[in-house]
Amino acid sequence: MKTLFAAAAAVALIAGAGAASAQDFQPKEKGTLMVNFRATTVAPDESAPIVTAAGAATGLSASVSNDTIPSLGIAYFITDKLAIDVTLGTSKHEIDAAGPGPDVRVHETWVLPPVVALQYHPLPAARVSPYVGAGINYMLFYNGSDKNGFKVKLDDGFGLALQAGVDVAIQGPWSVNLDAKKVFFETDANINSGALKSTVELDPWVVSVGLGRKF
Repeated sequence: MKTLFAAAAAVALIAGAGAASAQDFQPKEKGTLMVNFRATTVAPDESAPIVTAAGAATGLSASVSNDTIPSLGIAYFITDKLAIDVTLGTSKHEIDAAGPGPDVRVHETWVLPPVVALQYHPLPAARVSPYVGAGINYMLFYNGSDKNGFKVKLDDGFGLALQAGVDVAIQGPWSVNLDAKKVFFETDANINSGALKSTVELDPWVVSVGLGRKF
């Protein structure tokens, strides 16, 4: 994720420099449909001790990998400053049991985590136009694959999301988009038919950089 942040900052600087010499750009306004094509890193910030069915500590904890994916952001401006934003993408994550010894792979899963947010754009007509947002997320786990003799079931569910970002207009309808979301989501993991369990606070960071177009 640090690499993505560095790349995003570099893209923003380059875009800003290019924008200074651009002849024109299209501002945001009511009725604008903005589509952002992004590279996105989904980085869970998990906190997940694994316990027995009776709640006894095992000394193990669940570890969830990051993934970098293509994603799509679609925002429709209901006023000059307010937009409804939908973020779409799907990521794949490995789940390990981590402890004193080597980590053991227990499960791999795909997750579809759409986010719907209400955004506020304080400077819609500016070339450098920041925004903040808040909304809801739904985590849908699918195509799971158990590993090393373990059987894992993850519960789907809703979470909350906070968002901040900036659009840097280049020329005409085009812009560079930097976006970061913090999703607050907790899932129950049932392991080996309930012999083991874990309440996993995934709480992922979803960090993106991409190219946007207004319609």
